[in-house]
Amino acid sequence: MINHPPQLDQLAGWRSILDPEMNQSYFKSLLEFVAQERQTGQVFPPADEVFTAFSLTPFHEVKVVILGQDPYHDYGQAHGLSFSVKKGVKLPPSLQNIFKELQTDLGIPPSSHGNLSHWAGQGVLLLNAVLTVRAHQPNSHKDQGWERFTDAVIRTVSEQRPHVVFVLWGRYAQKKIKLIDLKKHTIIQSAHPSPFSAHNGFFSSLPFSKINAALSGAGESPIHWNLPQ
Repeated sequence: MINHPPQLDQLAGWRSILDPEMNQSYFKSLLEFVAQERQTGQVFPPADEVFTAFSLTPFHEVKVVILGQDPYHDYGQAHGLSFSVKKGVKLPPSLQNIFKELQTDLGIPPSSHGNLSHWAGQGVLLLNAVLTVRAHQPNSHKDQGWERFTDAVIRTVSEQRPHVVFVLWGRYAQKKIKLIDLKKHTIIQSAHPSPFSAHNGFFSSLPFSKINAALSGAGESPIHWNLPQ
């Protein structure tokens, strides 16, 4: 058994599920890589926030998975939840577009802040495929092992949860469909909310009402998408 650093305590509600993956040698090498990166430069999110998505959404409560690619790479943005930023941080363009679509879909006005923890607390796993990034260098931590780990997370959720709504925005996320049991789960996919692609199929895709319809159809409670201010 590999001795893991303290920040993995955030995975408490997932440890019994993910221990087989975390005890593999690649995961130890991945953590060593990230630790070395932190010694030589700035890495986001902070070490104690890398696994925020898991700490806020325990495995047995996962109802929805919204998959992102890698964390925001500017100061103060990333805090371990895909697409989310802390209160007081300027809304990134993709999140602005998500809020615009939320208003189109459900009539909920755009939030004054971008902290999506309220969604996570209702069973929405806000998972990035890569969980760390070098400051100001997008995708700088890809192909180091995070994708293998988060693929295992997606596969395990698919195998062991009874019904989950997987939200796949953009081609990168849609490649993960091969990890999901389509007979058991609901897939909602569209273009990515990025300004580069939002007008090519994200806007007017109505994902939030579709998620809630799928949850209700499976006998589960819908998500309250409005964020407390």
